[in-house]
Amino acid sequence: MSIFNHPEFNQHEQVSFFQCDKTGLKAIIAVHNTSLGPALGGCRMWSYESDEQALRDVLRLSYSMTYKAAITGLPLGGGKSVIIGDAKKIKTPDLMRAMGRAVETFSGRYIIAEDVGTTVEDMNAIHSETKHVVGIPHSMEGTGDPSPTTALGVYTGLKAAVRYRLHRSDMKGLKVAVQGLGNVGYNLCKLLAKDGVQLLVTDMQQEKVDLAVRELGAKAVSMNDIYSQDADVFSPCALGAVLNDATIKSLKARVVAGAANNQLSEARHGDMLRRLKILYAPDYAINAGGLINVHYEHMSRMAGKAYDRAEVIAHVQKIDGTAESIFRRAEQEGIATSAAADCIAEQRFNALNENQAA
Repeated sequence: MSIFNHPEFNQHEQVSFFQCDKTGLKAIIAVHNTSLGPALGGCRMWSYESDEQALRDVLRLSYSMTYKAAITGLPLGGGKSVIIGDAKKIKTPDLMRAMGRAVETFSGRYIIAEDVGTTVEDMNAIHSETKHVVGIPHSMEGTGDPSPTTALGVYTGLKAAVRYRLHRSDMKGLKVAVQGLGNVGYNLCKLLAKDGVQLLVTDMQQEKVDLAVRELGAKAVSMNDIYSQDADVFSPCALGAVLNDATIKSLKARVVAGAANNQLSEARHGDMLRRLKILYAPDYAINAGGLINVHYEHMSRMAGKAYDRAEVIAHVQKIDGTAESIFRRAEQEGIATSAAADCIAEQRFNALNENQAA
């Protein structure tokens, strides 16, 4: 299969493959669209079952980042990178520096950040080879881990969905089933716990589940049973494509709002949720908090001025209005919320394309 005939290839501007025998680096960087600005997106390190699976992931993720930046009102394009391999076994500072050299070949058209399997320390190693990196340590004029800000955005979008579908502004007593307790998922749980939410949680790592039970009073649920919980909200915060024919039919929740990217296995699953009267808060619209944070970090560093946390929080809080506009448009036009979100994002970057062409 050629790259141009790949089912996930969608007019991507550039897809580059990198290998370094010395460090063991095998990576793909995909830039989808830079109409609004340079492509900014995280670097995911994962033990993919095949190179094909890694390619599919980076194409889907980079495409989604274009829409995330557009709907959030940021002057950024969409890009993403993946490193093939087990982060716990093969990752070294030398490997991450090799990744930094790969990023540098884009001359600023792609800006890298952390994602699943990579850390602030990894971004620091990358920073030794390129300035086109965000999420670096505070000691290097960065803002560190963007996960808490991502969680804040998801929390904001989740509350907007609860208000719209369940007609509740008070979260106390609501049941939220959270799938995935990584940095974002756990921070989301802490915010929800403060509101008196009853948490039902699951994760591949039992120690994370045990921590949530012990610190947040959560109830542990098996991986397979998380979908069918008697919950008000299902919050997918692990990997993507978890909403499919089987899992959607299992849902009892009336709202889906989580941090995971590309939650819909296929586009048609957005309409399936609509028909079942389950309100879906499109992932890229509500999980943009981290992107907002690192954008302001990057702009501050490039301009040589101080990073303004209050400015970031104010922008993240706009996710509430964005989510509500998506819900209203979907209801008015009788379409899936995922389709409504796509329309809003496409209007922004397509309008700019047309203006540039003129």
